Formats: sequence, C-alpha cells, structure tokens
Amino acid sequence: MCRKQEILRILSAKLREIVSRLSIDFDKLSELRIRIDEPFIVVIDGREHFVSGEGMLITDKTEAYIIKARDIKETMEYISNYSLYAYEDEIKHGFITVKGGHRVGLAGKVVMENGVIKSIKHISFINIRMSHEKKGCGKKVLPYICDNETIYHTLIISPPGCGKTTLLRDIVRLISDGDENRRGVNVGVVDERSELGAAYMGVPQNDIGIRTDVLDCCPKAEGMLMLIRSMSPVVIAVDEIGKREDIDAIAYVMNCGCQMIATVHGNSVEDIKNKPVLRKLVEEKMFRRFIVLSKDKGPGNIESVFDEMGNVLWK
Repeated sequence: MCRKQEILRILSAKLREIVSRLSIDFDKLSELRIRIDEPFIVVIDGREHFVSGEGMLITDKTEAYIIKARDIKETMEYISNYSLYAYEDEIKHGFITVKGGHRVGLAGKVVMENGVIKSIKHISFINIRMSHEKKGCGKKVLPYICDNETIYHTLIISPPGCGKTTLLRDIVRLISDGDENRRGVNVGVVDERSELGAAYMGVPQNDIGIRTDVLDCCPKAEGMLMLIRSMSPVVIAVDEIGKREDIDAIAYVMNCGCQMIATVHGNSVEDIKNKPVLRKLVEEKMFRRFIVLSKDKGPGNIESVFDEMGNVLWK
C-alpha cells in the first residue's frame, strides 16, 4: 500500500476527499494537523500549508477548510477500527501507531486515576506524523562507531527535528543486518514512543534489521533491563534518554558487557555536560563516541564525531 493510500484509509470521508485532490509529492508530506474548529493544515518538506475544501494548498487561513467535530469522530473511528477501547493502552500514552508506521498523536481531556493517566477522552486534536525512513544515512558514521568486530558505546546528540531518530534507526539496521565486511549482531530496541520500529499490531513497519528485537511502548529504563535478561543482545538502542533512571539502566547495561547506542536532545557535548542528570555520561567517559547533529545545513546534517577524550574524528 502506498503512503497516500495508508493515510486516506484513516481519514474521515470529507478529509479523504480533500487530501485525495492534493497535487503533492506524498513522500515529502510529514504532518497533517486536524484541530476541531480550526483550519486544516499540512506540513510538506518542512513548510506549513493551509488546505482548502477543494484540496488546494493556500496561504490564507480564512479560505481553509475548517475541521468539524464529525471529521474528528469519523477519523478516530477509522484509526481505531471502530474500537477505541482496544487502543486504550496506546491512547493513554497520547498516540496510536497505524499501518505503515505512521504515528497519530492525540490530545483532549486527560482522565486521571490514582495520580496516573488512564485515558484521553473528548479527543479534539489529531496530529498524523508520517513515518520516514532514510536507508543508508548511517553508513557515513558506521566506520567511526564500529572497528571490525568492536562496536563502541555511542551517543547521538541533536536538537529537536534534526533527524536523530532516523539516523539511529538506520544504524540499528546496518549493525543488525551486517554486510560483507561486518557480521550482523543481535540488537535490542526499547521503542518507548514507537518511532524506531513503528510497530503496528506488534510488527515493526520500519526496517530495523533481521537480528533486531523490539520492546514497543515500553519505558526505557525497564526495557533495557528486560532485554538484557531475556534476549541476549550484543547492542541495545534507545531514543531520547534524559531521566536519572535511564542513566542508571545504561550503566547496568554497560557493566553487563552490552554495547549502548542512544540519542539525547542537545546542541553539543558541552551542552550535555551542563545538564545535571546527563553530566555523568561525559565526565565518566561512559560513551566512547559522540555524534553531533546540526540544523545549520538542514535536518540530518552530521556536524561532527568525537571520541571520549574530545578528539575530533570527523568534521
């Protein structure tokens, strides 16, 4: 099923009609913003556009199609296959992953029970984020994080929206599959936000390699320990570390002889040093390689690669 059809099948009848008329490259479509009583917005190639009722991209919001309550209701019915209850566990985390690996973010009235989020009701805001794979983007850094059979503990540092998840996903795939120069190894992925594998009904929709095992929608700290105990990984990969329990779990994984590849929000190695929870990662030289991404030349631009001593390996 092509990307266009994957999206059309989960939209309300009216939105499906509008989107089907869009004359765009659907491979460059990244988001569809559906907010009740607000203009219909799409993001294409990093640029935001209003959409008219005739399926035209416009700049005047007063001419845009205004999202109706029935559009939200009908879209949610298609997303959940007419059973929101079946997706209750995903909804309480604020998103549902649909076929194709696309992630549907949800917002509305949060229902709490004993201090814990139980669900979201009166859903009035939907953000459909298109899944994007960029196979091969990890090849340029692989020689710096792998040396023959050795894989170094690696931390990818990146501001939001610079492609750190895309890069991590491809590194996982390359390490898992191996090639003529490097044998593939078992990789365990803790996919807390369901973005690396983008599992739909337990099956990853993104290519993350033939030797990769995934814990989907699992908290990172708990997931890392579970994988060590159950799946015998050579490498564990996690996206967006930041909590103290994440750091403790990473230390445990490393002490068990397993290699770590992780991402973190930041602008530089120095930036990480200035964050109290993350400082330990740099000062104690827990990671052997640091890959820094930048927005200077657009998303996905690798600015530099450092070793644990601060030596520049690539720039």
